[in-house]
Amino acid sequence: MGLGNSFGKLFRISTWGESHGGGVGVTVDGCPPRLPLDRDDIQRDLDRRRPGQSRIVTPRNEPDAVEILSGVVDGITIGTPIGMLVRNKDHRSKDYDTMAVAYRPSHADAAYDAKYGIRAVAGGGRSSARETIGRVAAGAIARKLLKLYAGVEIVGYVKRVRDIEAPPIDPITVTTEQVDSNIIRCPDEPTAEKMIAYVDEIRKSGNSIGGVVEVIARNVPAGWGSPVFDKLEADLAKACMSLPASKGFEIGSGFEGTMLTGIEHNDPFYVDDDGRTRTVSNRSGGVQGGISNGEPIVVRVAFKPTSTIGRIQRTVTRGGEETELRGKGRHDPCVLPRAVPMVESMVALVLADHLMQQVAQCSVMPLRQEDAPNPLGPKPVPDSMISNIG
Repeated sequence: MGLGNSFGKLFRISTWGESHGGGVGVTVDGCPPRLPLDRDDIQRDLDRRRPGQSRIVTPRNEPDAVEILSGVVDGITIGTPIGMLVRNKDHRSKDYDTMAVAYRPSHADAAYDAKYGIRAVAGGGRSSARETIGRVAAGAIARKLLKLYAGVEIVGYVKRVRDIEAPPIDPITVTTEQVDSNIIRCPDEPTAEKMIAYVDEIRKSGNSIGGVVEVIARNVPAGWGSPVFDKLEADLAKACMSLPASKGFEIGSGFEGTMLTGIEHNDPFYVDDDGRTRTVSNRSGGVQGGISNGEPIVVRVAFKPTSTIGRIQRTVTRGGEETELRGKGRHDPCVLPRAVPMVESMVALVLADHLMQQVAQCSVMPLRQEDAPNPLGPKPVPDSMISNIG
């Protein structure tokens, strides 16, 4: 049965809780034992996701302080399920009184009623972006695992706000510090200034706006992903499209690749100075045949404008009567700045799951050096960067 609250195979998470309930959280099952992990590892990512960060996001004032309930002892994972809780502190359920009977246009209200016959009216319940707290908390663990195993780095940023688009960002050199240097989370400062001014204008008019988040995953080893139904890009697409307000997914050249011919689109191979097989270009986005090829993984996720806005709109009541509704409550005029850590986390969760699948299937029978193919991708990170996690 597709109950829809769990994700992953070997590195598996289950999120729970409603936007205006006592709290939200996650259970992480399958995390390897002996992984160094403390509260700060989790809180760092939650602070980037939390509301109230700036004037261009929802003013809901939540500290989003995480509590690790199980699975970690003295800063080390013990191999059992990791339970994490974030308590809701600043929910105002009275803002949603009128929405108990009138559906918010383009929100999940009517669809939830159609499925369950009942719903959590305040804050949208499970359809609220507050549910992503559990994903980001679990993603922080996945990040730590990936970093210690192979030096994997995952960096996301706002690529486009409506029609304001950043120039190409170098996937090798862009850093989280550059991304977080401004409130819109775009590493190109001139573009960031234009984006912020536009979101401010939209916010003051009681409207909302959408755009695109781009995420880079560096140092991902070649060989992750499985044909044919568990291709790496297929799992990345499902993960990213499960996020609230997501409406589109691309990897590598994406839809623009349809405008190229085969000779223009193909990524020619060459042998680098370390004797490793590389690609001249990366229109594949780091994945070929559903399997990582060692080049940076590049994905983009499109997010629609926030559904709840401060404008009068036509709608229908739960009883089937036509009426009008002006959105109430505190909502993001643009979800993109807070969506960046959300997309990063979903990419991390997919990669951690595929890392464990790869080790489980393909490391049981050692491959003799003389039978090994020429290695793909850049030279692996030095052993000094890799923690002894086994």
